[in-house]
Amino acid sequence: MDLFSRHRVGPGSEVNLDDVDPGTTPGASRDEGEQALPELSARLGSLVQQLWADQRYALLVILQGMDASGKDGTVRKVFAGVNPLGCRVFSFKRPTPEELGHDFLWRVHACCPRRGESVVFNRSHYEDVGIVRVHDLVPKKTWSARFDQINDFERLLHASGTRILKFFLHISRAEQKERLLERIHDPFKAWKMELGDIEERAHWPAYMKAYSEAISRCSTRHAPWYVVPADKKWYRNLVVAQAIIRELESLDLRLPPPHFDPASVQVPD
Repeated sequence: MDLFSRHRVGPGSEVNLDDVDPGTTPGASRDEGEQALPELSARLGSLVQQLWADQRYALLVILQGMDASGKDGTVRKVFAGVNPLGCRVFSFKRPTPEELGHDFLWRVHACCPRRGESVVFNRSHYEDVGIVRVHDLVPKKTWSARFDQINDFERLLHASGTRILKFFLHISRAEQKERLLERIHDPFKAWKMELGDIEERAHWPAYMKAYSEAISRCSTRHAPWYVVPADKKWYRNLVVAQAIIRELESLDLRLPPPHFDPASVQVPD
């Protein structure tokens, strides 16, 4: 059940998010998806452990999407079987004064994984061609130059052993509204909600245009984008898990041999 390949954006492809149905679930039913996820999560846990032991490669998973698109939920569900040892999650917020004093990739590079590590970015450097564009925080000349800068940066990471997978979790306005209403009335979620998330809905068309161009300009062979229909959480999780597993399996990860002869070791009673 290879779902992820149909959502992968080929290098040079033009993407218009308005043409992508966020509610579609091609190739799988909900029952199939929910039954498959625990096994996929366990398999991912094993592969991440092998990556940590192998120490030749690193994994960077980037999650982007509108508010309430399911970035946190994807981390919880897909990485449920992953040992926290060797795996980190970073959530990028508004840049600090120190971060603004450097180039826009400075804070991002500092959070990238070293060999053996798996890192998930909950939002990322793509905010610097997204929200800054929508709200006119930097001149067009500045943000438009960043597409090539991002591609060069990701090419450097790949050449250094980091495998990069980027997922745009694509939800509809109607689904976002339902999830925001749920947050408002759930005490476990309302405390961390910002009313600005609701106000941003007014800029939906501008965000779709910005993300469409970013995905089109920055989906490359070494750092592909996947546009994942995310109205159905089970389908979102299934696609993301499959894509990460396939990438790790392609690396032919190896467990290093022990530094002793197991046959010669005895454990006393």
